[in-house]
Formats: sequence, C-alpha cells, structure tokens
Amino acid sequence: MIRLFVGLGNPGPEYEATRHNAGFWWLDALAAKLGARLAAERSYHAHVARVNVNGAAVWLMQPMTFMNRSGLSVAALARFYKIAPQEILVVHDELDLPPGQARLKCGGGNGGHNGLKDIQAQLGSADFWRLRLGIGHPGVKAEVVDYVLRKPAPDQREALLASIERTLAASAELIAGDMDRATMKIHAGPVRPKPPRGAAPAAAADGDRR
Repeated sequence: MIRLFVGLGNPGPEYEATRHNAGFWWLDALAAKLGARLAAERSYHAHVARVNVNGAAVWLMQPMTFMNRSGLSVAALARFYKIAPQEILVVHDELDLPPGQARLKCGGGNGGHNGLKDIQAQLGSADFWRLRLGIGHPGVKAEVVDYVLRKPAPDQREALLASIERTLAASAELIAGDMDRATMKIHAGPVRPKPPRGAAPAAAADGDRR
C-alpha cells in the first residue's frame, strides 16, 4: 500500500499557480477528498497531514524546502515511521507528457527533475512510485527552467486540472496497494467528447487527404 503521498512544488505565493507546482495541486485535492488538513511540521520542513483509512495511517506531505531539497522532508518522515520506498508515491510535473496526460510507475530515472533527484539521493533508492502529471515541453531545452516556473495557458491549466481530478479516482486503489488497477485508471486517459449527432465522419467531410 501507499503510506506516504508526496506532492512536489515550491513554497510561496509567487509559485502557487506555476506548472512546477502541479504536485502541490494534486496533494491539495487528495487532502480535500480525504477530509485532511495539512499543517506545518517544522521537524520535517513540510506541510503534513495524517489520516486513517480502513484502520491504517496514511501520510500526506508537501515539502517546504524548495524543489531541489525535497528529499530532506521525505526521507525524514519515511525514516521515522519506517516507510519503505515502495510505500511512497511522489506526484510531480512531467515535461515529457502533454497537459492532460498522466502516468504511474515505480522506480526508474529522474529525467532531470530536481525534486526526484534529491528524493532518490536522500532515500538511497529509486524504488518509489511516481505519478507523472503532464505539463508539456517548451520545445527548447534552454527554456525549460522559465517554462516550469510560469503559469500554464488557460487551456493547459484546464487539461492539467482535469488530469488531477481523473487520477484522484485511483486514490483508493493506491492506498490499498492495488497498483495494477490504479495504473489502469490513471492510464485510461481523458474522455474524448462525442461528436454532435448527425455530424459526418471527418474523412467524408474533409475529403481524401492522402
């Protein structure tokens, strides 16, 4: 089961609406769903909540250390409560997925993400779960830092929020440790709108495009 949910972001009002804080957005939504209230915990340098789900303690965390020191908070709580890497889910923004898409995986590299990099270093293991929320890519590597620290365009924000709502539907499976079913729900993708009744198929309407 997942005993520790970690949403990644940067503290401070200037970062609240930026792409890099997508993990914070997801964790706020999970806390609301579970009726949990995050509170500052100085010993973990984080905002933390504990909830009981089916008799088991589940922890929610937003590190307040800035992104590149996220591992400090995660490792401190995990060590104190003896939470194994495989019982941790880290939710973060993902450049390699378009807005609206999300992917769940365990282990692997950090893709240059500073939050993942520090968590891996502090835990001494890469074998934690990751929920990757797509934010898209600016197309040029040199623009990545500015891109993640800017607010998404309205349509991108709408797609990202929709992916958060959709992936939250797998929270019960994540807590229960049913990762196969959770993966199926998360990877299902957004529901495409149905075409208007009576609309002609695209190929027939637009002609032969070969």
